[in-house]
Amino acid sequence: MIGVELALMLRRRRVWMCWALLCALPALVAVLVSATGLAPPPGRGAAFLSAVTTNGQIFPAAALALVLPVFLPITVAVVAGDTVAGEASTGMLRYLLVRPVGRLRMLFAKLVSVAAFVLLAVAFVTVTSYVVGIAAFGFGGTTTSGGTAAVTGFGAVPSLSGPVIEPVDLLTRTLLTVGYLGLCMLTLGAIGIFFSTLTDSPLAAALGVLAVVVTSASLQPLEAAGAVEQFLPTAHWLAWIDLFRDPILYTAVDRGALVQLGWILVAFGAAWANLATKDVTS
Repeated sequence: MIGVELALMLRRRRVWMCWALLCALPALVAVLVSATGLAPPPGRGAAFLSAVTTNGQIFPAAALALVLPVFLPITVAVVAGDTVAGEASTGMLRYLLVRPVGRLRMLFAKLVSVAAFVLLAVAFVTVTSYVVGIAAFGFGGTTTSGGTAAVTGFGAVPSLSGPVIEPVDLLTRTLLTVGYLGLCMLTLGAIGIFFSTLTDSPLAAALGVLAVVVTSASLQPLEAAGAVEQFLPTAHWLAWIDLFRDPILYTAVDRGALVQLGWILVAFGAAWANLATKDVTS
């Protein structure tokens, strides 16, 4: 069942279009910054973007920061919202459930499919932006600390705390970032699957996911929501930035991972509870 869902996902043109658009945005930004030499000053624009002109290896982090707030959630919402509702709208869901396939097993296969989509999306953005970043800005080789320029060596980049990150360490941190952001987006995927069990419209399910994102982001800065702010699905999206400090600060990342896992379990459980008792007529 999982293999069928994965194969179905990979055959859909909109999935490949989502991946292509996600990779195209950072590439366009890299071309513009490289051509004009006008990177935003520190503290403005996406994280790490102000430093990419001196070292292209930092660009994957900047690219992830670019797609995270809007474009990545939208693509996940579109794909997850279509998981169940898409088949219900075409009448395929009813015939699928006639076969000896448990509803829980089917939902789990769809969750795995969405997980594969989000991990590949983050990985494609990371790899593409690394290639584009190196081509546009090079490997760097110097960093400034306290007003003094120092040679970092081939492949080394400065951390947010100042000390240099060596290539192998940079690869490890990047893989951790891909995994963490994949987990954050899987939360939206699980929520999308839940909404997808409530309606026969993939668009309505996708809009439901985006409504959750907008509501969560709107509540974060409100003092009145301080009691629940740490449990909002978007509250820990930027915790991955601490992975590029030296030493790595795992506190926010660990807390964020636990919150995301909690949301995944609740949303997937709600999706199963709804579908298990639903009379599927379409």
